[in-house]
Amino acid sequence: MKQAIRNLSTDELKTFLSEARGILIDIRPVDAYNGWRLKNEKRGGHIRGAKSLPAKWADYIDWIEIVRSKEIKPACEIVLYGYSVEETVKVARVFSRAGYSKLRAYNRFKEEWSADPDLPMDVLPGYRNLVHPAWIKALLSGEKPAAYDGQNVVICHAHYRNREAYLGGHIPGAIDLDTLALESPESWNRRSPEELKEALQQHGITADTTVVLYGKYMHPDNEDPFPGSAAGHIGAIRCAFIMMYAGVKDVRVLNGGFQSWTDAGYEISLGDIPKTPVADFGSEIPGKPELVVDLPEAKEMLAAYHAELVCVRSWPEYIGETSGYHYIEKKGRIPGALFGNSGTDAYHMENYRNLDHTTREYHEIAKIWMEAGITPDKHLAFYCGTGWRGSEAFYHAWLMGWPRVSVFDGGWFEWSNDPGNLFETGVPAIQSRLTD
Repeated sequence: MKQAIRNLSTDELKTFLSEARGILIDIRPVDAYNGWRLKNEKRGGHIRGAKSLPAKWADYIDWIEIVRSKEIKPACEIVLYGYSVEETVKVARVFSRAGYSKLRAYNRFKEEWSADPDLPMDVLPGYRNLVHPAWIKALLSGEKPAAYDGQNVVICHAHYRNREAYLGGHIPGAIDLDTLALESPESWNRRSPEELKEALQQHGITADTTVVLYGKYMHPDNEDPFPGSAAGHIGAIRCAFIMMYAGVKDVRVLNGGFQSWTDAGYEISLGDIPKTPVADFGSEIPGKPELVVDLPEAKEMLAAYHAELVCVRSWPEYIGETSGYHYIEKKGRIPGALFGNSGTDAYHMENYRNLDHTTREYHEIAKIWMEAGITPDKHLAFYCGTGWRGSEAFYHAWLMGWPRVSVFDGGWFEWSNDPGNLFETGVPAIQSRLTD
């Protein structure tokens, strides 16, 4: 940068925002943007209207592509704010090298903006259930981290038939959890209440246990006989959904999965931690049956004005170019289902995640959904091929506080296996295709 970036006062920033003169960018970690008070600021969350672009990403080779995807153009007036002047200057330099010249900084966020309850801020409503690595580290150290008052905790490294992923490195104290313990390979639906009760008890989980789940991303390859074995974090969120359905009251997911833990530089364990079974789950299963939609209700939702099925699959799957799975023969989509694009294939969720696998800025997800007719005033049932991607989309909507969201558990697998069910292929005549 040829000259020092000019700093705005709090009053100047208020004017900048009220006049909608440009873009405000929050360069703090995603978790701070969502609501966690990582530096003991008075209020958690972000300045209303700010976009999330963590300073961490400035080191990525694809940084400029991220910026463009957020529609931050060189002609824009940009104000950066974060926790430190040093990080703000670092990000400003990256912007400057990329041809952005209208740059300013706001360095009074912690001292003035977050400390003033009259200045507007937003949080992801369910941010407490999307934890960050330091939160788990504090828990493992015997501390009581913020937003936790439980007594028993179980950390689960989720995987699909891939204990080697767990044994090759996991968070200290975490037990392994095969997704097959909670879902049946015959239908890929959640297991019966009796089976879930037994599985949860064997893993030391009761209705009152705080469960923290995460998985390990290992570059899924569709040529592999079991691609899902490398898509551990989607599987972890699938397990989180099933546990919520069963009635576990406090289910948390590590934002970004194992990648976030390693990015934080924390210790990795290679030990095989034994499970500590419990005698009783402690309540009737399912505790939250409303979180699941089965085939009869899915058909009713298709005919209802106040409900939508949301297809969380790739575009080639949605238009019937591919089924997306080795074990699903029929190609196509459920007639009337809205397109809630996941990513490139059945084992990726790029359109819901950042490059570091943390959750995408929730305002962006909501905007994409609403442009496609996916709105919070309706009962929404998310589905994919067999439940994993649908569960991750559900979890986003649930974290955003959307009031009636479910997973159509059977998804395309169950729908396509019934020859009496209609299906469509090709590009729909009227369709808001999601892009990013």
